[in-house]
Amino acid sequence: MKKNFLRLFRNPTAVFGLIVIVIVVFMALFAPLLTPHDPTRGDLMMRLRPGLWSPLVEEGYPLGTDMLGRDLLTRVLYGARISLIVGFSSVFISMVAGGALGLCAGFFRGKFDDIISRFVDWLMAFPLLLFLILVMGVLGPGTWNLIFAISLKGWVPFFRLVRGEVLAEREKAYVESAWAIGRNAWGIMFVEILPNITHTLIVLATLRMGIVILMEATLSFLGLGVSPHIPAWGSMIAASRDYLQVAWWLPVFPGMGILFTVLSLNLLGEGLRDVFDPRLRK
Repeated sequence: MKKNFLRLFRNPTAVFGLIVIVIVVFMALFAPLLTPHDPTRGDLMMRLRPGLWSPLVEEGYPLGTDMLGRDLLTRVLYGARISLIVGFSSVFISMVAGGALGLCAGFFRGKFDDIISRFVDWLMAFPLLLFLILVMGVLGPGTWNLIFAISLKGWVPFFRLVRGEVLAEREKAYVESAWAIGRNAWGIMFVEILPNITHTLIVLATLRMGIVILMEATLSFLGLGVSPHIPAWGSMIAASRDYLQVAWWLPVFPGMGILFTVLSLNLLGEGLRDVFDPRLRK
């Protein structure tokens, strides 16, 4: 494991992704300490003020203000909280549910595997975005509704990955040795097989995190994500559409938050894949 992490730090793109993610998480966690402003309370006398790039910048508003006089930096920082909460929560739920089902289906096979696999095939027939729009249209906007909707289909990639890995692992010699010494099926699954496929779950979870954050921003842009009063990157971009000619900074900074966060997660995931997959090591 130590050698793997040393190999990861030799990958400059993965290190860049890791640094950016650490910075985003730090800013999201300590947002109340980094800015004195309330993300939902504005001052109409300060609306549409530019930031540090303009000589008209107001003290205490480095990224300017929005159409209601709210500090844009504050809203971007609090928007990172929503993206990370939705991303981490939905990916964790999906990983646990999909991993457990894939572990059981790949190990026990039989009718259970057939039923779950056919249900997965049915779910995969629906494009992810259309599926989320349908579910959120029924449930309504809300952070936990969004997490539930993403998890409702997000477990499918984890199920397919774990099932395939278990099908390969259960035929190896160390599993046969475990049977020979009298270890039961659950012990083989969770003590012998699961530790050998955990690294693939970590890689997939990192890559899926970027997709989930992008889906959250898309649904918030459409008005189907988090509640309207909560600052989110997608809803901030949607609200700024009528002010593009007079306040270009309103969509740019939330968009940069989405861009760098998703890109960094993908770079980190690619780096982890290169480290843990022996076929990709140089």
